[in-house]
Amino acid sequence: MENRKQTIEEFAAELSSKAPVPGGGGTSALAGALGNALGQMVANLTIGKKKYAAVEDEIKEILKDLEIRQSHFLKLADEDAAVFTPLAAAYGLPSQTDEEKEYKAQVMEKNLLEASRVPMEIMREAAETLKLMEILGEKGSRLAVSDVGVGVQLLRAALTGAVMNVYINTKSMKNRDKAEELNREADSLLEEGTRKADEIYETVRKGLKG
Repeated sequence: MENRKQTIEEFAAELSSKAPVPGGGGTSALAGALGNALGQMVANLTIGKKKYAAVEDEIKEILKDLEIRQSHFLKLADEDAAVFTPLAAAYGLPSQTDEEKEYKAQVMEKNLLEASRVPMEIMREAAETLKLMEILGEKGSRLAVSDVGVGVQLLRAALTGAVMNVYINTKSMKNRDKAEELNREADSLLEEGTRKADEIYETVRKGLKG
C-alpha cells in the first residue's frame, strides 16, 4: 500500500508479483483497515436512528476512535514496506572480514527490531479495534450486525497474519532477551485477540442463524 490511491486491482497485481513488497505484513494491515471500515459502517448506520438514541453518544465516540485507528492501519501498511527495504539490503552486506561481519550484525539487529515493531503495532491496533467491534455487536444496528461478524474475521486475520512477521524477524535477532520480550507480547495479543474475535463471531453467527 505504498500508494494509498492504488486500486484494489493494482494492489493485488503488485502483491502477486515477484516484488518483495507489498507482502504479508502490509496485507495484514490492510485486512485490519477493512475490518475497521466495516465497524465504521455499522456505527454510521446506527447513529441518527431513534431506536438507538440511548447509545448514540457512545457509538459516536466509538466511530471517532475507529477513524483514528483506520488511519493508523493504513500508515502501518506503508511502514511495513518501508522497514523491509533496509532489512533486505542488510542481508546483502559483505561479511568477509571481522569488521564487515560486526558492522553487518549491528545493521541487521537494528533493522530486525524495526521490522518487528510494525507487525507488533498492527497486532495492537487489531486487538484494540476488536474491543470496539464487540460493543458494536452488542449495541449497533441489528440490520448491520452481520458486518460486525465479517469485520471481526478480517481483524482476526490481521492478528494471525502480523504475528508471522513478528516471529520471522525475532527468530534472527541476536538479542534473545528482546526477541523473547516481543514474542511474549505477540503471543499474548494473539491468544487474547483470537479468543475475543471467535467469541464475537460466534455470538453474531448464532444470532443471525436464530
